[in-house]
Amino acid sequence: MSHITGLFSRRAFNLEGILCGRLENGKVSRMYLLVKKDERMEQIIKQLEKLYDVMEVCVCEDYNAALFDDIHVLIQENK
Repeated sequence: MSHITGLFSRRAFNLEGILCGRLENGKVSRMYLLVKKDERMEQIIKQLEKLYDVMEVCVCEDYNAALFDDIHVLIQENK
């Protein structure tokens, strides 16, 4: 996660939201990044694909932004 957020920071590309969770036995994680689509998106995708610990990069344009908006409810429920 730090490699990915560091890349965004170095490139001055704003992350609107991040969701990350473990898969399988905890050796693999899946991240969902909410970003605004602009002219730098293609370059950021190429940079993400170069990171050694990134297995796949997908762009989903038909997402449900409520997942990012409502995550605070899940966090509060698990306290």
